Amino acid sequence: MRGLPLRIKLIASMLALLGFGMTFIGLVSVSVLHGYLIDRVDSQLHLLSLRMHKKVLSDWRRDRETSDRPIAIESDAIVLVKEPGGVFEPMLTDRDVDMKPKPILQSAPGAEPYNAPAIRGDGEWRVLESMVRRRTLVVAVDLEEVDAITRRLVLIELLGGGGILLILAVVGITIVRRSMRPLAQIERTAEAIAGGELGRRVPDGDPRTEVGRLARSLNGMLAQIETAFAARSQSEAAARRSEVRMREFVGDASHELRTPLTSIRGFAEYARQNPGADPAELMQRVEKAAGRMSLLVDDLLLLARVDQQRPLKMRPVDMLALAADAVHDARILAPDRTVKLDMVGGAALIVSGDEVRLRQIISNLVTNAIIHTEPGTPITVRAGAGAGTLFLEVVDSGPGLTPDQLDRVFERFYRADSARSRRRSGEDRGSGLGLAIVQALVAAHGGTVTVESSPEDGSTFRVELPLALE
Repeated sequence: MRGLPLRIKLIASMLALLGFGMTFIGLVSVSVLHGYLIDRVDSQLHLLSLRMHKKVLSDWRRDRETSDRPIAIESDAIVLVKEPGGVFEPMLTDRDVDMKPKPILQSAPGAEPYNAPAIRGDGEWRVLESMVRRRTLVVAVDLEEVDAITRRLVLIELLGGGGILLILAVVGITIVRRSMRPLAQIERTAEAIAGGELGRRVPDGDPRTEVGRLARSLNGMLAQIETAFAARSQSEAAARRSEVRMREFVGDASHELRTPLTSIRGFAEYARQNPGADPAELMQRVEKAAGRMSLLVDDLLLLARVDQQRPLKMRPVDMLALAADAVHDARILAPDRTVKLDMVGGAALIVSGDEVRLRQIISNLVTNAIIHTEPGTPITVRAGAGAGTLFLEVVDSGPGLTPDQLDRVFERFYRADSARSRRRSGEDRGSGLGLAIVQALVAAHGGTVTVESSPEDGSTFRVELPLALE
């Protein structure tokens, strides 16, 4: 049965077992019935033999002439007497006394009945012999009726058994098909998943059944597989994005470093070709280019250290004092600006962090607002606390950012191509790393940084940090 579907194997096995069982029961029932009928025939033979003994003890010929058949026997029985010479003679019977058509019984006298074949036909006779005064009394009963009853029972069992098997086959096919329906659904689901539909699930079944428990286990396994595939896909996508960002980062860093290097080289070439040029002015320009390059290298090294998750020098830091220092410095660097500090609430703004890096966060945000807004644009630094966190906001009323720019504002070397970035050029344009450094340092301190901006209302950068535990 290899290669056959499971439903066919189940039905065939069930019908085979039922067929064997019914055959065994049929054979036993036929054997029991046949034995019962033979026992009845044997009882009949013994009774008839006893009744005929009296007949044999007298002169049966004289009794025959004087008796009007006083003994009646069964119509399917014959009685013979074997004389001492070995000749069979018929006794009284309700049949024709001419026994020539009847079988000739060839056997030795015995105490138990036995079967003897008929001379004509395929039938058998049940024979009982007994000795009476040197004569052998032979009583025989035709087994045709017994054989007919047995054949009728066999036919009934064959027809009945065949009908029962046919009915059971139809019922079994229906039950097996209905029971195998969930497995067919599981098979279709597996094919769909193999085709890439990882979200497909097996229909839930009764948890009390084997198929129901199998469906539940498969759904659990499929959920884990889908989660694993999703995680792998996300990891691969993140790796690709990281690779793209790294290439962009390397390209942008190379470009940013090339600019001051080109300036220094140009100034050196200019000094060589123009010996009469003012060396002080040339050295001043070289120093500015070198300073920009040094600042860029420092920013790159800082980002690299943050990416490597190097430990920070953590200690309690008063963020309000740092914000006040940043506002003071901004007023000196941009005297044309109105830079103010707003305190929300009276709670102490103490966090656990690296003071140098926290100061750099505030400084970068304020510097970003100064660089990317028009001269005279007011800037507000707002600080406060609530629900275990500290917030610090840098608000400007400049031209703001578009939604597309908001999505990329914290990317490394990204500069918004808008009125904000076009307000400055050349030296004051910035490296494009300031906000990326802010995001990296805030994340290293367990906080978050967000931005809200629109071209009409300006921008608000908000930093949230956990307050230090007392």
